Amino acid sequence: MNQNYSPAPLDDSSDEDAGRAERADRGGEREERDPFLTAMGERVRLLRARRGMTRKTLATETGLSERHLANLESGVGNASVLVLRQIAATLNCPLAEVIGDETTASAEWLLIRELLQGRDQAALQRARVALAEMFAQAPRDPHRKDRIALIGLRGAGKSTFGRMLAQERKVPFVELTRVIEQLAGCPPSEIHSLYGAAAYRRYEHRALEAVIQEHERAVIASPGGLVSEAGTFNALLSHCYTVWLQATPEEHMRRVVAQGDLRPMSGNKEAMDDLKRILAGRSELYGRADMTFDTSEKTLADAYLQLRDRLAARLAAESPDEAGPG
Repeated sequence: MNQNYSPAPLDDSSDEDAGRAERADRGGEREERDPFLTAMGERVRLLRARRGMTRKTLATETGLSERHLANLESGVGNASVLVLRQIAATLNCPLAEVIGDETTASAEWLLIRELLQGRDQAALQRARVALAEMFAQAPRDPHRKDRIALIGLRGAGKSTFGRMLAQERKVPFVELTRVIEQLAGCPPSEIHSLYGAAAYRRYEHRALEAVIQEHERAVIASPGGLVSEAGTFNALLSHCYTVWLQATPEEHMRRVVAQGDLRPMSGNKEAMDDLKRILAGRSELYGRADMTFDTSEKTLADAYLQLRDRLAARLAAESPDEAGPG
């Protein structure tokens, strides 16, 4: 199925030094890894996977070496973090309070965080919805259900199904990547290479705002990594009825290669593992969609008819004021 754009699968290969943590396990040189540092490294990998960034790209944009990032992600080194953690434990406060993120700015923030601590995903979602309604600065978008936004990885069928849905619903079909390209005056790949990932995300947000402003009714194919930017994704959820097009990692890869795009395989023997990592990293975010639909092991015709019918049923069943994941 034809997809326009989403970050290529990760390539975690690095230089000779980047594998020091792994090589230290050989010849009796095993380094003891602190569980806290290991977990922190895994979170860095998760955040990087959500954004579809290679370690090399992250190193370039941060000015750090790939070796340093490889060690961080492997849970090796970073003794200073353990010192801060020990101080936080002694003071009986979260590490974030020592470092000073936004949730430590006042006593009220700390109390709110205490209330949310340990809650399951369903409870956190209810809290988010309640807060969004409480602090909404504008009335609920009356055209939200008239804008269908398809989200998911490359190869899920966003462009193909999007065009078919738009044609049947007699509304414009918008590929958000094309709008980004028009605003920037160059392809997304050049935005990344010339200005970095942060600049691309700004263009992505501007493009979504432009589409929402211009189209009260439309079918929108969104870039796969849009969900990794909270502000942009929240805007999509607020102004569009979102559908997560799912597929197995094998199906994603097969479809991308079938399109003639061999980039996922070029110089990357671990392409499938990388793709699985991106999907795992984004699944929780994709899961916030109003509806999910699995396109795996279906013919194009059968998949489209099932998607069309299920979407119509969901839209008809929900009242104008309702919106929830499913």
